[in-house]
Amino acid sequence: MEEKFRLAVGIMGNAASMLLYSAPILTFARVIRKKSTEEFSCVPYIIALLNCFLYTWYGLPVVSYKWENFPVVTINGLGILLEVSFIIVYFYFASTNGKAIPVVLVFCAVAILSAFVFHDHTHRKAFVGSVGLVASVAMYGSPLVAMKRVIETKSVEYMPFYLSFFSFLASSLWMAYGLLSHDLILAAPNLVGSPLGMLQLVLYCVYRKRGTNNHVEQPLQKWDVENYSDNTIDEKNQRINNKLIVTTHDGNDDATNGKK
Repeated sequence: MEEKFRLAVGIMGNAASMLLYSAPILTFARVIRKKSTEEFSCVPYIIALLNCFLYTWYGLPVVSYKWENFPVVTINGLGILLEVSFIIVYFYFASTNGKAIPVVLVFCAVAILSAFVFHDHTHRKAFVGSVGLVASVAMYGSPLVAMKRVIETKSVEYMPFYLSFFSFLASSLWMAYGLLSHDLILAAPNLVGSPLGMLQLVLYCVYRKRGTNNHVEQPLQKWDVENYSDNTIDEKNQRINNKLIVTTHDGNDDATNGKK
């Protein structure tokens, strides 16, 4: 019964992780549409790629005992494909490149050392899992950069909700899977990831409301906008002026009625 429950939690963790790794699709659809990476950071995706590499290796029979961690292999293998795709798109539209090279070097070093230096599954799991632990904590902590920007700008534009939500959900499920498997290497990084995911959601709720309340429509200036025609700008400015005239007129009527 316990084994079936553990497997069920692993399957749910796979589903949540698939949604987590797929969440940036909307972000990169925007990047492709605008042909610009804007203020989005590539750091979370590079660290996520390293994390997927390490845990795919961790779940393979070379490190783990037979296929005891098969769910870990399947979802992180899919994660590798998605993260590589996102990084390729990012660097295609960004002015910088080459940041993903250290990820490949770190993974190759870990794979070679674990395969040829350690000669039993226990020590291989301990070594690969320790490096994976650091990568996982970095992956769950990388949104702190976006959280800092949210606090400074009081805007959640560059911290996608679905990425935060699925990060919280996936880390919570994998924490449960690791505890049920009596595998602290799998559970430990998610003990950090789950609270950080919750913090992101709280931050999103707080600044999303503030951003909505503080939103004010500003007139467009011709020298600030390249993609609008003169007619569009004039029409929008005229619409704003009309709103101001109506508001002023209503205020004067109220004042007159008050005097009467």
